[in-house]
Amino acid sequence: MVKQIEGGVTAPKGFKAACCAAGIKYVGRTDMAMVFSEKPCVSAGTFTSNVVKAACVQWDKKLVDSGEALHAVVVNSGIANACTGQEGWDACDATAVAASEALNIPAGSVAVASTGVIGMQLPVDKLTAGVKTMSTTLSDSLQAGTDASKAIMTTDTINKEIAVTFELEGKTVTLGGMSKGSGMIHPNMCTMLGFLTTDLAIEKSLLQEALSAVILDTFNMITVDGDTSTNDTLLIMANGEAGNVVIAEHGPAYDLFYEALFTVCRYLARRMAGDGEGATKLFEAKVVNASSKEDARTLSRAIVGSNLSKAAIYGCDANFGRFLCAMGYSGAQFDQNDVELFFESAAGRLQVFDHGTPLAFDEDLAVKILQAPEVTVFVDMHEGSEEAVAWGCDLTYDYVKINADYRS
Repeated sequence: MVKQIEGGVTAPKGFKAACCAAGIKYVGRTDMAMVFSEKPCVSAGTFTSNVVKAACVQWDKKLVDSGEALHAVVVNSGIANACTGQEGWDACDATAVAASEALNIPAGSVAVASTGVIGMQLPVDKLTAGVKTMSTTLSDSLQAGTDASKAIMTTDTINKEIAVTFELEGKTVTLGGMSKGSGMIHPNMCTMLGFLTTDLAIEKSLLQEALSAVILDTFNMITVDGDTSTNDTLLIMANGEAGNVVIAEHGPAYDLFYEALFTVCRYLARRMAGDGEGATKLFEAKVVNASSKEDARTLSRAIVGSNLSKAAIYGCDANFGRFLCAMGYSGAQFDQNDVELFFESAAGRLQVFDHGTPLAFDEDLAVKILQAPEVTVFVDMHEGSEEAVAWGCDLTYDYVKINADYRS
């Protein structure tokens, strides 16, 4: 059984974290974080599908693909190190070398990640100074993990972290994670930045297989604004400190780890969607009884991705035609005369559309349902047995305000 516990990336055995105010873009703001395992880790990663990839994405993908062990990841916020040419790559190299010297580990075992403004060069002297500072303050305390999760925030209003445990062959295995992202979020990886740590012993190929599969129904099912970032990176490090027999094939042990990984990624994905820039509520779409899994995913993503749908959720307007319209142009094929549509939240459940026909409904109840902090559009396709859930947020005036002067 997977059980949620307190903490984040420092909850698993052998992991430490630190953060500092390096002055990357803002003065006096914590803007760098480090996660470190003295014991070498097997790693896996997924990255943005955007053709324009940040230097740090290219660095990390090369590192993960090489199969070399990971010891650390260094993250900065404020500047994305995207569209920065050779200078951007050199900044990654300088960061890794600084970590190598400070921690006595190979430079090739250091992943790097950045988030912030695209097209600005990183101040390398501040980066390397930050690395040196953090190397002296690394801690395995839960607070250190929480502080690291806050350091990587940009326009986020809340930090995102989680940890879970499960029992495997009499050993307690822990999986922790943190992520950030409020804008430039759209399916096609997606996550902005996410870092997972575990003391599980597992072969690299299976770790990658599990991560690549889990994101399909977690991070790939969120959207805030339809923009797929240049920097999307999700990394997992496994150091084997739990002492379990190495997972080398599919079976009950792999399945239990997969459940834990799904739990962590789903939690972080939902937290990111609900904290979208300017958002006031989490907007969920659940599609059931679709003819295929891919159709279910496509339909649910279309619902939460529609600007008109998002605006209706913000305005608490039960304009169900907007959701049906988004489904209709999604690319999935279905018969509208099979569809039922409901609004749901903690305030109640209300059907508004039934097999091609609009229903008379209580407008006051609809408003009450849509005013809740988490709102679901529930759609029954009546065409199969597959289902999917997607998450987004409402579209508010503040989204435009935030992004109209993002560089300032």
